[in-house]
Amino acid sequence: MTTEAADTAASPTRRREHEWADPATPAAAATELDGLEFLRRIADGRLPGAPIGSLVGFRPVSAEPGRVVFEFEPAEHQYNPIGSVHGGVYATLLDSACGCAVHSTLPAGTGYTSLDLSVRFLRRITVDTGTVTCTGHVVHAGRRTALARAELTDAGGKLLGEATSSGMILPGR
Repeated sequence: MTTEAADTAASPTRRREHEWADPATPAAAATELDGLEFLRRIADGRLPGAPIGSLVGFRPVSAEPGRVVFEFEPAEHQYNPIGSVHGGVYATLLDSACGCAVHSTLPAGTGYTSLDLSVRFLRRITVDTGTVTCTGHVVHAGRRTALARAELTDAGGKLLGEATSSGMILPGR
């Protein structure tokens, strides 16, 4: 047996199941509710969250005008091959926080989309990091575009990553 085959045979596998709610339900609610109320209903469980949240493993905690907070528990299924949370998980969470911060300022029926995302990875995240918080806030809100910033921190407040994102406002969906 080659070393590669022996390494593969000795590596135990894990299994993870994933469930999500029909994304049409919150999408329909988004046209009827202002952004802040929409996000608050997701955070308190009155509306289902986005399937990406349950897939990656993050959840909304709170929403205020221009500010949102998400949490996630680092897990092995988020790892890259070198044993830490993949940068795409950071980026997904930071992008969600920036976008939702913008959404929290919008009237009913108004949408948004990210125009760009600039991510900085400052520290590695592993299962030993514990609960990670991602806070997004609006830096500037205009009629057609908005700028938001988000930070990932550990339980002690240590900065793990950050991002800025500009978004396009889409009135009258």
